[in-house]
Amino acid sequence: MISKIQKFFSSTEFSNALKVTIAAVSPVLLFSYLGNFQIGFTIALGAFFTFPSDIPSNLKHKINGLLVTSFIIAGVNLIINLCYPLPWLFYPVLLLLVFCVSMILVYGQRATMVSFSALLSLSLAFAHLNSGWEMLRYSGLLLIGGLFYTLISVIFFHIKPNRYVELQMAECMRLTAKYLKLRGDLWELNSDRKAITKKQLHFQVELNVLHENIREILVTNRTKSGSSGQNRKMLLSFISLVEILELAMATSFDHNKLHQKFDGYPKALQTYQNLAYNLAKSLKLISKSIEDAKAYESRHNLIEDLHQFELTIKDYKKNIQTESSSEEVLMLITMLHYAEKQVEKIITLERAYTDNINSKDLKGRDKDIEKFIKPQYYPLSTFTENLSFSSTVFRHSLRITITILLGYMIGKVLPLENVYWIILTIVVIMKQGFGLTNERTYHRIFGTLVGGVIAFGILSLVHDSYVISTVAIIAMLLGFSFNPTNYKIGATFITIYVILIYGILAPDNGNVIEYRILDTIVGAILCLLANYFLWPSWEFLNLPEYIKNAIEANRNYLKEISTLYNKKGEVPTEYRLARKQAFIEIGNLMASFQRMLQEPKSKQNKLAQVYKLTVLNHSLLSSIASLGTYIQSHKTTEASKAFNVVVDKVIENLEFAMNILEKQHFDSIAAASNEDLDQRLTELKNIRAKELKQIKLIDEEAYQIKMQEAQLVIEQLIWMTSLSENIVKTAQLLMSVTSKKEAVL
Repeated sequence: MISKIQKFFSSTEFSNALKVTIAAVSPVLLFSYLGNFQIGFTIALGAFFTFPSDIPSNLKHKINGLLVTSFIIAGVNLIINLCYPLPWLFYPVLLLLVFCVSMILVYGQRATMVSFSALLSLSLAFAHLNSGWEMLRYSGLLLIGGLFYTLISVIFFHIKPNRYVELQMAECMRLTAKYLKLRGDLWELNSDRKAITKKQLHFQVELNVLHENIREILVTNRTKSGSSGQNRKMLLSFISLVEILELAMATSFDHNKLHQKFDGYPKALQTYQNLAYNLAKSLKLISKSIEDAKAYESRHNLIEDLHQFELTIKDYKKNIQTESSSEEVLMLITMLHYAEKQVEKIITLERAYTDNINSKDLKGRDKDIEKFIKPQYYPLSTFTENLSFSSTVFRHSLRITITILLGYMIGKVLPLENVYWIILTIVVIMKQGFGLTNERTYHRIFGTLVGGVIAFGILSLVHDSYVISTVAIIAMLLGFSFNPTNYKIGATFITIYVILIYGILAPDNGNVIEYRILDTIVGAILCLLANYFLWPSWEFLNLPEYIKNAIEANRNYLKEISTLYNKKGEVPTEYRLARKQAFIEIGNLMASFQRMLQEPKSKQNKLAQVYKLTVLNHSLLSSIASLGTYIQSHKTTEASKAFNVVVDKVIENLEFAMNILEKQHFDSIAAASNEDLDQRLTELKNIRAKELKQIKLIDEEAYQIKMQEAQLVIEQLIWMTSLSENIVKTAQLLMSVTSKKEAVL
């Protein structure tokens, strides 16, 4: 319990909440003391509005983003106040403003948060409408609040410049450890492998986001400030973590077959499972040492675990002397080699947190790493290209524009006192996807009701304004701390804060709180109806594109591996970029599938086929990565013609599947060259059989090396062929059903 509390107070979320609390409370306290509470409160609002856009990044991007947000929130407020007295101008400007601010979502995560900040400012502009010079004064105070928050954020950055990336690294290690733990769970005899695979895919989605965040900060810091000791340590740790995940994905085992093979010698699999669990435990310990800011102390002797597994293999070879046991021994050796590589990488991580790191420790692994981050570029063409109904952002922008207009009109027609609270609820709840909007609606209503009950209880029992103010500040701090990770709890604390503040400002107006709860419910209902009926972005409509992108990324990755296997030599940057993109696209596909699960059952069109394609693409990536990892770490023989024919056929299958998903049908292409493929697969199998017969012609070590390549390369090619054919068949089934569904819609 104590460790969880310590982790909470050392988290990035708490640090961010502390920043906005200081930036908001300071001006209120200062100007209240000077006798002008309203000025301090307006500056606090400016800090509130700017806070959401303070996303993790390097210092330059952070400052630029916060400055732009500060000016936008002030500008939006000024425009609303200028146009409000003129209805013929106000409504068109309101619609255009909401639409344009929403459309900047096309520029990525930072733009999404700037858009959210701008919409917050727009919604609360209706709470305090001004005229004359007061408009400029009020907007100017909002700008000052935004600039003040920017200053606080920069100060926090300089106090602990590396703390954020350290915590992100710790989280990355923790999730990678969970991924490795799941791999250990697969060795249980009756394990639920489908459930474990689903969990692994979920963790991969989260890891992709973490990798992107860490990559941007580390690479940009390296470019700006050179290769400092701290940056080298973080970079080495990050590269090692990416390689650990890739190696884990690349090395798959047929667990059913292994359990059958070693049914009479279970010690082999038990020893290996213990080693697999200790790999995960070691990563988790490093993660905890980073979170607690303490020196790392190893508790697991991974070298000894490896030694125990080697002894187990020797015992197996000694006790089972049959010709058929050679394949089993080869399986155990493959497992040992995988474990050796993972142990090597984890020891590298352990050394990074116990010794000093030099540039040579990276061993060229950071070559061209700047190419792995996306440049900050905001061309106007991206905006204009999305001005069509084929764009989900365009449909979302129209949806939220109309919903805000409806909310405003309902608030004016019905006897509701807080029109702005309806608009604020719409801005906070409405997201592009129905599932996320539905979830946030439930959490928002829950938080409003529970927070309202708690706050009213506090106001009825406590009448000291200083005590109430202190509780309100604590509630605000906790609300912003929980908001990113647990919106239900975050909304509860923020509701408590709002009601307590209102209880201090207007102690005799209790009906306002009741109206606020009613406004929240009205706004939430509007969001749900709009997301269901106004150009909904049902995930099944977007999934073919995500699937196609995943297939295309796998194809490009396989092409790079084929080139490397044929030409040999050093691993090129293009290979590493193709590998990174394949991992990202599989993560995007899984994230889309998860969003689909949150939608109504009637909209989960062909869920089984979508899930199958997701798993097939993940398995294909695992197989491709397995081949790539082996080629990089072993001296391989010359690529045969049969190898290239099979690889070309897999690529052809993948391209055919992509054409199907683009609603092009080329049945003749699918049937082409199957006869040649069958001959080549037979040829590959014959090569393997021939190698098995040569066991007595070469020494044992050379035989093992040769057989390992033969077994892995041939089996992966056969497996990739089967997967690519299944991808084609499932894509055909998916698109045939999707087309019927679209016709009905």
